[in-house]
Amino acid sequence: MPHKIGFVVVSSSGHEDGFSARELMIHAPTVSGWRSPRFCQFPQEIVLQMVERCRIRKLQLLAHQYMISSKIEFYISESLPEYFVPYQAERFRRLGYVSLCDNEKTGCKARELKSVYVDAVGQFLKLIFHQNHVNKYNVYNQVALVAINIIGDPADFSDDSNITSREKLIDHYLGHNTEDPALEGSCAGKSDYISPLDDLAFDMYQDPEVAQIIRKLDERKREAVQKERYDYAKKLKQAIADLQKVGERLGRYEVEKRCAVEKEDYDLAKEKKQQMEQYRAKVYEQLELHSLADAELMRRPFDSPLQPLVHSGSPRHQPATLSLPQQEERVTENRFADPFPQEKPSSHSLDISPQHPTGDWAPPTIDPPRRTHLESLPYDERPLPAVRKQPGAAAVGPEKSDGDVSEGPRAGAAGDPEPLTEKALREASSAIDVLGEALVAGAYSKTWSHREDALLALYKQLMEMPVGTPKEDLKSTLRASVFLIRRAIRDIVTPVFQASLKLLKMIITQYIPKHKLSKLETTHCVERTIPILLTRTGDSSARLRVIASNFVQEMALFKEVKSLQIIPSYLVQPFKAKSSPHVALSQVALLARLLRDLGLECSGLTADSVMKFSVSALEHRVYEVRETAVTIILDMYKQHGASVLEYLPPDDSTTRKNVLYKTIFEGFAKIDGRPTDAEIRAQKKAATEEAEKRKKEEIKALQGQLAALREMQAEVQEKESDAVKAKNQDTQGRKAAPPDAAEIPDNHYLDNLCIFCGERSDSFTEEGLDLHYWKQCLMLTRCDYCKQVVEISSLTEHLLTECDKKDGFGKCYRCSEAILKEELPRHIKMKDCNPAKSEKLANRCPLCHENFTPGEEAWKAHLMGPAGCTMNLRKTHVLHTAPTLPLGKSPAVTKSGTSGPKAGSKIPTPKGGLSKGSGRTYTKR
Repeated sequence: MPHKIGFVVVSSSGHEDGFSARELMIHAPTVSGWRSPRFCQFPQEIVLQMVERCRIRKLQLLAHQYMISSKIEFYISESLPEYFVPYQAERFRRLGYVSLCDNEKTGCKARELKSVYVDAVGQFLKLIFHQNHVNKYNVYNQVALVAINIIGDPADFSDDSNITSREKLIDHYLGHNTEDPALEGSCAGKSDYISPLDDLAFDMYQDPEVAQIIRKLDERKREAVQKERYDYAKKLKQAIADLQKVGERLGRYEVEKRCAVEKEDYDLAKEKKQQMEQYRAKVYEQLELHSLADAELMRRPFDSPLQPLVHSGSPRHQPATLSLPQQEERVTENRFADPFPQEKPSSHSLDISPQHPTGDWAPPTIDPPRRTHLESLPYDERPLPAVRKQPGAAAVGPEKSDGDVSEGPRAGAAGDPEPLTEKALREASSAIDVLGEALVAGAYSKTWSHREDALLALYKQLMEMPVGTPKEDLKSTLRASVFLIRRAIRDIVTPVFQASLKLLKMIITQYIPKHKLSKLETTHCVERTIPILLTRTGDSSARLRVIASNFVQEMALFKEVKSLQIIPSYLVQPFKAKSSPHVALSQVALLARLLRDLGLECSGLTADSVMKFSVSALEHRVYEVRETAVTIILDMYKQHGASVLEYLPPDDSTTRKNVLYKTIFEGFAKIDGRPTDAEIRAQKKAATEEAEKRKKEEIKALQGQLAALREMQAEVQEKESDAVKAKNQDTQGRKAAPPDAAEIPDNHYLDNLCIFCGERSDSFTEEGLDLHYWKQCLMLTRCDYCKQVVEISSLTEHLLTECDKKDGFGKCYRCSEAILKEELPRHIKMKDCNPAKSEKLANRCPLCHENFTPGEEAWKAHLMGPAGCTMNLRKTHVLHTAPTLPLGKSPAVTKSGTSGPKAGSKIPTPKGGLSKGSGRTYTKR
């Protein structure tokens, strides 16, 4: 039956510190696995040696969430040369490769578990990792593997196969069926069955201790099935299902505890530890209540470091060669072979709710003198639980007392702090004289809880000092306290650091005002601590950085400190050459916040110091620092305007090539309400596009007008030609026309002639007439509102009925002209207009607003005559007077005549060089 195969790592091409390939030999929720070196060369490789020569059935890989190899190749070999290196490529046989997902869909927040089914025999497995997938989190181009699991069978069956064959032969003659439904789901029913307990997902999400108990219970369940104790097997099955939920929860607690330790939140870590122990004790109590546990099963496997699991059924296992401990027997021990107690048919389920007993639970132990308790070791030195300690395995190390643990839980610290060293005595001699050796020894202790307790004791001591204490004693106590605070501010343990800040705040805001000490003491406190606090704002721990930055800002706003104007002066000092990027970022961020809170008046900050610092920060190598400096400069411009420009280069094209300066100057424009360069370009582009669009529309309208005019002229010429022919037939026999009249044939008298004003010219071709209509004809004009060309005589009617703006006009009842509606009430009220007469009595000119003789011919005389309309601006464009036409051939437009165009027809305009809005319709009256 395939099972998990133990292995050791014999070589790897390299690893990052703290992430050795040997981590792959451990399966637990908290393992980190292997990582390649930063900016390594590819491919990377790892060689594994299995505990025996075996037939591999299945390989399982748990990939990292973002350090993902694009491809992993597998090679297998029977043996290696004695000298181990170099590993000859021909000694390994290639099995194939798998490709891993780039994990973009999950945002690099999930790990891929890849299972590969193979059938290969060997003892050495080589993995080759190719180039990594690129993503924003993998800044060092690394590849990683969290865990690998090998499942297979021993390759040499010399004894086992004979035993198996013999058992199958006996079962055949006895009539036993291996496909018995009672054996379904167990390893006895299928030769290729792989237990879920050997799956990699089981070990990676289960608490190791609970996982061992589940495996033991699973063995008991198989034995119960073989002995047909089905009620007991059912009870064990339910217990296993409940324990799997318990193991997952304990594994999650362990991960949360590890994260709390990494963040140095030891209170949370202690809480998680107690929660795990209480929950574990409750579950084990339930196991014992239901007679599912005994001393051997409940034995906590913490006695040895994690080792690979080794299957006992292999006759080829050689522990001396691989230096591996003997693996625990997978078959049931003798004590488990005793007759099972009679069980009731009903099954019981475990109560797995996390309850909290009143007392602390101590795990049952066997052979206490030889055990090393887990809590007695520092956290980083504790072995992760996996396999029970085997005979002959080495002990973890000498037993240590809780007092020796420097970073252990606070509850574990007992006794007095260790004595001060000679160096510490010399260094803290002045503080010892004032505060006593016991308190200073606590502040210098290697145990963080003693250091915290010393600061809290000092806090209490200062708070309780009476008001009448001599000033010299108060000052000496303050200076000794500041000495210990300076040391505690540098402490990497968060509770100690927070205790030092609490003590410093109390001294500044309570101790000094209470005892009416001078500002010199406040200045001493601030100047001795602020440089260290600013250094801590660049700490590698994000939590400590935030705490330090917030306290600096808070301290700057203390009324006792604000008047001293000390802290702002530190924030505008130039960056040190080798300062941490976190320090620089915290410094500019603090400056920006204090500028908003304090301003420049009476704060210790000046426009000169702030601007010089901000301009220098624009050259910093960290992007966030530069961005914050830009924000400060814009804030300064809002408050002080153009005076800020003195510290910046001139605003020209060369300067704007720098993105930061371009952002700054565009920010200035927004503050002033001016459009930025980008907005100006966008406006110009929009205006250009609109002009092009309108031009295309005008050209399209002109083309339509030209086509209409050609059609109109063709119709007029055809009608006039027919009339001339008829007249010629009626006048046959009469005298010939005078010689001067014969110069213009009747059938061509409309050529080169304007049909509105009667002017004739050789330049009146199609295009010439278009230009004449558009600019020169005295009988026509352009509407100022829609730009259409209309007859002057019908301009009023056009404005009231045809113009695009006709809704904006109204008719005056007195003068009958079109007046803008917004001006019509005033126009009527003023009564200044010349009253109009009836159309039968007089015509009304819309240009000069005068009444004149009625009739069509009167319009021509009024608009074209020298004594006519004085408001017709086209008179200045007339260069030639139209020649006298023969009698009866006048082209004047009449109401009933056919010589003029029809109402609503189009008047063309020149094809080139026209202004906007050219080419409009006119109305024939």
